[in-house]
Amino acid sequence: MAVGKDDVEIIKPRTDKRQYRRLVLKNSLQVLLISDPDADKCAASMNVSVGAFCDPVGLEGLAHFLEHMLFYASEKYPVEDSYLKYISEHGGMANAFTSSEHTNYYFDVNPDSFEEALDRFAQFFIKPLMSADATMREIKAVDSVPLSFLLPRLYPENQKNLLSDVWRLNQLRKHLSSEDHPYHKFSTGNWETLEVRPKAKGLDTRHELIKFYNEHYSSNLMHLVVYSKGLVENKFQDIRNTDRNLFRFPGQPCTSEHLQILARAVPIKQGHKLRIGWPITPSVHHYKEAPGRYISHLIGHESEGSLFYILKTLGWATSLAAGEGDWTLDYSFFEVTVDLTDSGHEHMQDVVGLLFKYINLLRQSGASKWIFDELSAVCEVTFHYQDKVPPIDYVVTVATYMETYPPQDWLVGKSLPSNFSPEIIQMTLNELSPKTVRIFWESKQFEGKTDMVEPWYGTTYSIEKIDESIIQDWILSAPEENLHLPAPNVFIPTDLSLKDAQEAKFPVLLRKSSYSTLWYKPDAMFSTPKAFVKIYFNCPHASSSPESEVLTDIFTRLLLDYLNEYAYYAQVAGLDYGINHTESGFEVTVVGYNHKLRILLETIFQKIAQFKVKPDRFSVIKEMVTKEYHNNKFLQPYQLAMYYCSLILQDQTWPWMEELEVLPHLEAEDLAKFVPMMLSRTFLECYIAGNIESNEAGSIIQYTEDVFFKGSNPICQPLFPSQHLTNRVVKLEKGKNYVYSNQGLNPSDENSCLVHYIQVHRDDFLMNVKLQLLALIAKQPAFHQLRTVEQLGYITALLQRNDFGIHGVQFIIQSSVKGPKYIDLRVESFLQMFESKLYEMTSDQFKNNVNALIDMKLEKHKNLKEESGFYWREISDGTLKFDRREAEVAALKQLTQQELIDFFNENIKAGAPRKKTLCVRVYGSLHAPELKEETSESAEPHIVHIDDIFSFRRSQPLYGSFKGGFVQMKL
Repeated sequence: MAVGKDDVEIIKPRTDKRQYRRLVLKNSLQVLLISDPDADKCAASMNVSVGAFCDPVGLEGLAHFLEHMLFYASEKYPVEDSYLKYISEHGGMANAFTSSEHTNYYFDVNPDSFEEALDRFAQFFIKPLMSADATMREIKAVDSVPLSFLLPRLYPENQKNLLSDVWRLNQLRKHLSSEDHPYHKFSTGNWETLEVRPKAKGLDTRHELIKFYNEHYSSNLMHLVVYSKGLVENKFQDIRNTDRNLFRFPGQPCTSEHLQILARAVPIKQGHKLRIGWPITPSVHHYKEAPGRYISHLIGHESEGSLFYILKTLGWATSLAAGEGDWTLDYSFFEVTVDLTDSGHEHMQDVVGLLFKYINLLRQSGASKWIFDELSAVCEVTFHYQDKVPPIDYVVTVATYMETYPPQDWLVGKSLPSNFSPEIIQMTLNELSPKTVRIFWESKQFEGKTDMVEPWYGTTYSIEKIDESIIQDWILSAPEENLHLPAPNVFIPTDLSLKDAQEAKFPVLLRKSSYSTLWYKPDAMFSTPKAFVKIYFNCPHASSSPESEVLTDIFTRLLLDYLNEYAYYAQVAGLDYGINHTESGFEVTVVGYNHKLRILLETIFQKIAQFKVKPDRFSVIKEMVTKEYHNNKFLQPYQLAMYYCSLILQDQTWPWMEELEVLPHLEAEDLAKFVPMMLSRTFLECYIAGNIESNEAGSIIQYTEDVFFKGSNPICQPLFPSQHLTNRVVKLEKGKNYVYSNQGLNPSDENSCLVHYIQVHRDDFLMNVKLQLLALIAKQPAFHQLRTVEQLGYITALLQRNDFGIHGVQFIIQSSVKGPKYIDLRVESFLQMFESKLYEMTSDQFKNNVNALIDMKLEKHKNLKEESGFYWREISDGTLKFDRREAEVAALKQLTQQELIDFFNENIKAGAPRKKTLCVRVYGSLHAPELKEETSESAEPHIVHIDDIFSFRRSQPLYGSFKGGFVQMKL
């Protein structure tokens, strides 16, 4: 199997019990085998050192297109889509992404199916089939794919990217670079580059595709990671080794023509953004010295005296990020991105001046050893106590590291800076110079004031040169502010010991009072010095009207704003926190190292208790919220359709359009009056888990109660029994098909969408597993028929839906090809076709599907955060079925094939008497005329058209809520 391996010790986290083995096969393929006896999912990732930079001239997007085509079929497994079908039926998922210099393919699957899955995967690189018919269908798909839908792609497909500011501005930065450098290329590909232009030149795309594959895909340019319970028989030695050289393109992508520029660009969405970038020496060449990380740590810091703190205090910025963006071994860009307020937009020159002032401060003060050592200490704790992640995520990360780093650092990458080198840090700082700066400034205010158009995305922009003297003037005229380096970080944990925790399989109700309930689960599984705390402030006044919803939203954002310069240190030290607006109040979450967690938590509670409205900060947050609400008009059609679906089904929810209507009239004094009233009646639902003892957990909640409910003039009073809020869901009528149709909100968006939702039952273990098994069996056939064969739209998914314990299934299809009404008919047609497949399924196939679902349910939680999310869902929904997975596995083991067929016939099949369907149709600009036709048609007896969501919601019965008051709970 292996012709070579070396004895280099691969550095791994202290807490990592997995075994690692490096192999080099006879065809020079480098392999890392990861053996994890506890694995309940196996995974693999192949990283190929061939990316978009290898695209031939005139065939932009070919590398990305090839990535799609390898999924179709192979000589050994010639049935189209059989790879994805196998993966899906055995509890797994598969995907791929293409970047500048590499393409990564990956999958996971249940362990007992891994060997065959791996063999099918290996065929991508041995003998794939790329039929002419499949090639043409996939070109259309590549052209129509929107920005990453449920799929983590780096290069999502083209058509809907046209309306994505991230993709538009990324391409503009590429456009303003040397045409001789591959960075300049358009890398996604579309109908024009993959069909029209090649045809005009007499080129056959399929022929070019096969040629590209044969010329570039060589085993010596591949790195494979295999994650399994044990060693797997090798299946990859037959990949051809043509001994290709690694594709390299030395030099920076920007000549002097593309430096010292200020580009003004018009975005799609509201808001002002400033991106300041410089070409630098890639930090990866000095990854132990970590100059990029050191500098981004300081420029991106948010504590008092930092650049962001000053910009925020001046009311000019709402966020700032700094670090290396696009990079390869040959070039890199260091970028600082600032989200500007309206006032900040007017002071753009001062913002740039202050940035250069801060860079000058870093230069003059020199690299600081204590800051480097502190950064190094945080990185070391983070690496050695990292959470275990799903194998599919882990293999992708490691496979991409293998291409760049020596074997001993394959697991580390650049995450452990250890060599303090002031000279290297200073060298990189010197590269952040006015002589090489590139400034990209985005704002809707530039509409009508630009004179150029980027060819691929149609972004309008103008460009001007800014020499060093202009930048110097901006530095001199920028306000005099007290910029300084951060203080030592008091939140870095020093006590990483594990507590003696009692064994607890499920959360227990540790305490309850008229003020709160506390669910507690000590960690006996992950053995990490971390804890998870969630406190849900259930406040009936927080959601009583659109105004109160908006004020609660602004309140939570202001809290985060007030905390930021203090709590940023905690985030740097691995203690994350959030304050989020929820359906009926807000929740505080803190997760990370338990050593100093309580200090942060108590500070948050004091900020809530002593909350005062600062009018200047209120204005900034109100402006930001207003822009976000306005930008809802640019939601993708599938997002809008899902939003309408929730609005129809979930009682007591307010539409964002009404919230946007009340926003302009809300002032600081409204919030000052509202917050005491909101907090006046409160109930706390609490969950504490991890490396924390029960008396400590109880003490945290006692402290919380003391702050809010005790004293001579308490902030909060307990809820009245009548005030306990419930999550109620509309109960659709059996035998009815409800239809809600509306036009898309963005006239520029051609895409339409259908959400075809089938409501089935209130939470019940046996019904749950019938629905889950059906969804598992139907998922891949639905994708194959509606997406691959009928080409209705790239976004094609069959998903389960759970609204507060009310279960159903939904088809989501977004399309520029057909309108929603036609797609609805195709979904019904698919269900008729699927019915026969269900009847034809053999008993062995049925058992295999049942076993696949059982394996998925028995998958252990990977880390404390994931486990806590699972249990918190039970608490917040009110279902409290902590043994859900075990109980559903028991129900599955008893399930018969006939029971599944009966369930389908009663609830899902076309025309089923008990079936309850809600179809939400969003019409894009291409299909707008069809909406007018639909509204003029006479309805069939079983079809109910919803004209007004709220009249409909008020007239419908509701399911009983699982959410009761605290009185229902027993210790």
